Amino acid sequence: MDDIEKALNNLDDKDKKKLKDILKSLKSWPWKGLSVKKLKGTDKIFRVKKGDLRVVFRLEGKGKVFLLKIDKRSEDTYRDF
Repeated sequence: MDDIEKALNNLDDKDKKKLKDILKSLKSWPWKGLSVKKLKGTDKIFRVKKGDLRVVFRLEGKGKVFLLKIDKRSEDTYRDF
């Protein structure tokens, strides 16, 4: 089981709904209504936040995203990037 699967299993129903909304919005280019921010010191790695849920992803091309991490807000959320 990879980290994304573990994170999904640990989310409650409310956070799963938030994640579903985020992923739906990420599929549409350009992103509207999302709090997307490029991570400092990286070229193509971004984060989306909604409440205390964070989704970190890499931009692979115009509108193509590769999920790297799903996590609740904490000091360790962006540590590996």
